Amino acid sequence: MSADEAWAAVTTTTTTTTAGEYSDDHRVPFSFDKCTGIYHSVYQLGKRHKIPTRSNLDTATFVLSQFPSLHQAESRVALIDSATDRRLTYAQLNRSVLSLACGLYHALGIRKGDVIFVLSPNSLLYPTICLAVLSVGAILTTANPLNTESEIAKQVSDSGAKLAISAPESLQKLVPTKVPAILTSRPPEGDLLSVEELIEGCDPAELDGLTRPCQSDTAAILYSSGTTGTSKGVVLTHSNLISTMTLLKWSVDFTGAQNDVFLCFIPMFHIYGLAFFALGLFCSGTTTVLMQRFELKSMLEAIKTHRVSNVPAVPPVILSLVKSAGKFTGAGTGDLSSLRRVGSGAAPLSRELIEEFRERFPWVELRPGYGLTESSGAATYFISEKDAKSRPGSCGRLVPGFCGKIVDVETGKAMGPYKEGELWLKSGTVMKEYLGKREATVETVSTDGWLRTGDLCYFDEDGFLYVVDRIKELIKHNGYQVAPAELEAILLAHPDIMDTAVIPVEDEEAGEIPMAYVVRAVGAELTEAQVMEYVARQVAPYKKVRKVGFISAIPRSAAGKILRKDLVLQTKQQIIHSRM
Repeated sequence: MSADEAWAAVTTTTTTTTAGEYSDDHRVPFSFDKCTGIYHSVYQLGKRHKIPTRSNLDTATFVLSQFPSLHQAESRVALIDSATDRRLTYAQLNRSVLSLACGLYHALGIRKGDVIFVLSPNSLLYPTICLAVLSVGAILTTANPLNTESEIAKQVSDSGAKLAISAPESLQKLVPTKVPAILTSRPPEGDLLSVEELIEGCDPAELDGLTRPCQSDTAAILYSSGTTGTSKGVVLTHSNLISTMTLLKWSVDFTGAQNDVFLCFIPMFHIYGLAFFALGLFCSGTTTVLMQRFELKSMLEAIKTHRVSNVPAVPPVILSLVKSAGKFTGAGTGDLSSLRRVGSGAAPLSRELIEEFRERFPWVELRPGYGLTESSGAATYFISEKDAKSRPGSCGRLVPGFCGKIVDVETGKAMGPYKEGELWLKSGTVMKEYLGKREATVETVSTDGWLRTGDLCYFDEDGFLYVVDRIKELIKHNGYQVAPAELEAILLAHPDIMDTAVIPVEDEEAGEIPMAYVVRAVGAELTEAQVMEYVARQVAPYKKVRKVGFISAIPRSAAGKILRKDLVLQTKQQIIHSRM
């Protein structure tokens, strides 16, 4: 169908469906208003999933109120440590959260509005820390423990952190900041207080009378990955997070995932991991098997041992599964037989990789989604596996409460189906602001609440979203726009390429040329000429890769996004050095 035919087929009728009414066999027309150019979600929340409007409600109170009943909570397992098999029930989690909140409030004097900096990998204690911090009205700011001392010092200073909670192995990085710190777990020796000691030594009953935060208060300051520039503090309110938790609960119920066993290796310091595993899934009473970090063989073992059925993932993990299928002992069909669903978010998933995954793992549902830190998590998702299979390359439809529009980057005009432009989103989950950056906030969030995502996208005639690339990452070659993601998808289909990233390189004649960094498969002898020829056979002349560099690993953020700015800087330095 052409773009004009698709436009003509669009109606202005608003159509919605409530939970339980959707069927894979029933095609639901999407809502689109040709007058305003606004796309609406085809789903609406029923009474069971209505977003709370009570102003004096905080995230922790909301999450804890969704826990299983007292009798069920004593036996219902919330978390399992995959390395030690240690388990935490919902009742134990509830007591730990309240005890730690009491310790933060009475023993350490933490009050509403204080910023708490958390520097730790995934652990059984991570959700307890997050919920306890939010319980006392403090503000959560999280960081990657792999960050450098200077990156950590910048975030501590920018956020105004009053206290740091650190894993023992990361404590040394906090020394230059001079911020007071406690440890996550009790060290073998030393005098520093730990979260474990606070939990053991405080009585939850002493929390009576605590002034709790409201929905409009700031709950978290999460720092964007800074893939194309300086990292910024994304300010999220309790209202933002409560809305996200409600949407996640709706999704779990809608897709029948209430009894799934989830696997978590997504870092909880990232919005993806925070929304899913540190907060959201507890609202549905599910069980999560926890890994400190992703490692393919350990993941396969965890799936087999704990009969994992649901894995929220990122594209590099899916790529690892596809490229390594059958190469590990115990990685056959029988070991992954419990797995029924894999999600993907945080970065685009190419059509080619989706098709290859489905070919290798035909019994597993693959459901990509789309979201940002600035939208507090997911904005689109696939509810139906039938839809996901019929639209490879899409990341689903808008979830309830979201509106979207595709805006022409030159004219600012909202456009219809199949027209590429910048995706704008509006929802109750959209961030409050960038911390201390008024100009950047104004550039990103319009006065009427639209979030300018910076992503080049389009909707099809049924309201399914397709992400083309980041607008700022498009390569301008002789006046043409080249999407790095398109070339990366082609390269990843090559059997001798394990990973790749395409970046712009300045060129006197063409302005910019596409350069590919390639990670060769073990034992492969792929040459630069072979890589360029492989791409040239499949693209228009202006899209051809003009330069190739071989590298041991592609630099990525914790969420799996390619850090192109690092590769661009590295390339510029190499060019300067070669000219000296």
